[in-house]
Amino acid sequence: MALLQVNGLQKQFDKAQVLRGVSFTLEQGQVLAIIGSSGSGKTTLLRCLNFLETPDSGEILVGGKPASRQQFGLVFQNFNLFPQYTALENVALAPKLLKIGNKSDIQTRAENLLGQVGLADKLDAYPWQLSGGQQQRVAIARALAMQPEILCFDEPTSALDPELTDEVLRVIRGLKQKNHTMIVVTHEMAFAKCVADVVIYMADGVIEEMGTPEEVFDNPKSEKTRAFLTRRFDAE
Repeated sequence: MALLQVNGLQKQFDKAQVLRGVSFTLEQGQVLAIIGSSGSGKTTLLRCLNFLETPDSGEILVGGKPASRQQFGLVFQNFNLFPQYTALENVALAPKLLKIGNKSDIQTRAENLLGQVGLADKLDAYPWQLSGGQQQRVAIARALAMQPEILCFDEPTSALDPELTDEVLRVIRGLKQKNHTMIVVTHEMAFAKCVADVVIYMADGVIEEMGTPEEVFDNPKSEKTRAFLTRRFDAE
């Protein structure tokens, strides 16, 4: 059985139908990259998976059962760190509020996670003292602190300068090596091609094409996919 099953998700805002029956599955340890133009529905899909939006119809199952918010972690494109808290406090805050472990365990885990993303020397730094790439790595550690079954990223490098992008992508590659199940909405085509096990190209609220990176990038079946990839790789 697939870890994640998404069946027939639909979502409408006012009169705009943003998701038109989106269905897919994801296995444990796989990385799914979702690509597509602005307005294709990819971010709305991610927000539905993380319970930030409620789909009008359809279902989300994890392990064959209705999903819960705690099973997903989300890393936002603009970091969304609390400026009044240090890196360590940002990572430890949600587990403390939800009492996921005792105080000592939460503190130790937060320190270990910041070390895992290469920030062991920045535990006491405030967000304003960190680069954009460092802030995004704190945000990744914060999401991991909740021990989600599926970690989601919404354009994790779009707010970063090009020289800071690689440090965040290296962290995501490292998480893949540790068998984390991840969904990454991204505009980084080369990264998606290199890291993803499955690629979804969304257009007009539907999955226009889905397959392995080799299938989608090297041999796309849809004319819309071909046109999109031509534009994206020309831009890169």
